[in-house]
Amino acid sequence: MSGRIKEEDVTYIRERSPIDEVVADYVQLKNAGGGQKKGLCPFHDEKSPSFHVTPSKGFFHCFGCQTSGDVISFVMKMDHLSFTETIERLADRLGYQLRYEEGNFTPAPAGNRSRLIAANALAAKFYQDQLNTSPNAAHARELMTKRGFDKSACETFGVGYAPDEWDGLTKYLRAEGYTIDELETAGLSKMGQRGPIDKFRNRITWPIRDISGDVVGFGARKLASDEEDQGPKYLNTSETPIYKKSQVLYGLDMAKKEIAKKRQVVIVEGYTDVMAAQLAGITTAVATCGTAFGADHIRIIRRLLMDDDAFRGEVIFTFDGDAAGQKAAMRAFSEDQKFVTQTFVAVEPDGLDPCDLRQQKGDLALRDLIAKRVPLFEFAIRTELKLHKLDSAEGRVNALNATAPLVAQIRDKSLRPEYSRLLAGWLGIEVELVTAAVNQGLKKQPQVNNAATVEEPIASVQWRPNPQEPRLILEREVLKARLQMPSLIANWAEIEANAFTHPAYSQLSALIALHPEQSSIEIEHIADENMRSLFTELNVEPIRSDGEVTGHYVESIVARLREVAISRSIAELKSSLQRLNPVENEQEYNAAFAGLVALETTRRGLHDLALRSI
Repeated sequence: MSGRIKEEDVTYIRERSPIDEVVADYVQLKNAGGGQKKGLCPFHDEKSPSFHVTPSKGFFHCFGCQTSGDVISFVMKMDHLSFTETIERLADRLGYQLRYEEGNFTPAPAGNRSRLIAANALAAKFYQDQLNTSPNAAHARELMTKRGFDKSACETFGVGYAPDEWDGLTKYLRAEGYTIDELETAGLSKMGQRGPIDKFRNRITWPIRDISGDVVGFGARKLASDEEDQGPKYLNTSETPIYKKSQVLYGLDMAKKEIAKKRQVVIVEGYTDVMAAQLAGITTAVATCGTAFGADHIRIIRRLLMDDDAFRGEVIFTFDGDAAGQKAAMRAFSEDQKFVTQTFVAVEPDGLDPCDLRQQKGDLALRDLIAKRVPLFEFAIRTELKLHKLDSAEGRVNALNATAPLVAQIRDKSLRPEYSRLLAGWLGIEVELVTAAVNQGLKKQPQVNNAATVEEPIASVQWRPNPQEPRLILEREVLKARLQMPSLIANWAEIEANAFTHPAYSQLSALIALHPEQSSIEIEHIADENMRSLFTELNVEPIRSDGEVTGHYVESIVARLREVAISRSIAELKSSLQRLNPVENEQEYNAAFAGLVALETTRRGLHDLALRSI
């Protein structure tokens, strides 16, 4: 009988498990120079990456929380495994057959993770076999087909069928050597009046996998009528030693690489919504598992997005168009600012969820829904405005009193004036009144110190820009590229006047524009001491690039900067159009509309250029 794993096998597994590849299953890593890689630490919340991995040495270290170790200790800490369980998991990853010392064997307890994982994997296979072969699963197969999922789609996502029997799965797993205690601990069985019975019966099942791909639980939809089955429509595995619903996202094991690659995550509400989105080409779709989207989910996504570059990441929430979906979107508003990256909402106007939308209108309609996302701030404000009668003075005042506190909740100070102007346009009142109401709301805001929230911009009395302020990183990178490698940005005058939003960056940009004939600026040309200091700082600070700073890379960040600037201009022009009457101000309206079309064309061209140049 097996005992302790042979020491030479432990050494083999350690040496052949590249730490950067293993860590990359949990954290997006970027090159940090000197043979190192870095990312956001998975062991504590942080705003900028301090977690470093040295592949050549096989070690990791976080300069923030001081956690360190090798590939084995990393997996042990991440997944709360024992040493033996960790070696077994890494061996499975390599396809290596471990050898054990004879003797000194102690039977694994019921809560042993590897046993629970293995039981869930067998359960998933059992359910899938039932869906594919059992005559009694015909109604389950028919329902999946009606929802737009054929046999191939069901197999891709491991969809199964829990038979309408008291103990079909329990008997199967008992025959495979699992004890009743293990099956209860795994959430697969429960005690009935006459003994152990299955947790799920006469339901379609979806295996829920953790980020590494192990089956840790199930979601299940009932097939019987309410009279036949008085249980909930959807039933999930209860909390177990391996399944914590607040720390799992359905579909993440499939989507994690695309999320890291595209710097985007699309959050939908259900299992079939994830299936529909993935099959429609939205390969970054995930869903919560029977619980609201919360802080633990945010931490997982931030690590995958490398959430310290606000200009490159997107979190897109999709919600049903009904009242419950609207309410869920408003809840998301309160969580939004725990992200650094941009947050959006996509709601189908006819009230269709992603699965229904794909079924009724096709894959393109679902992709179009995501493409037409709107900023979460805008959605939250407009949702509140719909509750008020804006055609009366009283209604507009009530709407202002309800929405100004929402604008005041925006942590990014640079966005508050913008949304104040937009709100004034939507209400049709003076922007000064909105600004005053927002300022009043700011006084009522509680002071929260939350490690997961976005770092506040520096106080206005301080002249120097904060190098780590997410919304300013792109502006800083373009300025550094112009100062350090001026030949790569030939025509500085093409950059829009509103591209640099921080006064110091704007001032430095103007200084550069004064010397268009010079490839570089001499410090002697700068009289202001503050500007000299910033000039020196940006000349010596490394440019944020995964490798060599090329002309293509510089071209991409300049294009992205211009795209952001033009997007702001588009928002302002749209706000102006909303306030114009096309009948009474036909000439002015047509001119503004033509300008909007031209700006949109330029913006799309810059967006494509930014993508091509990366």
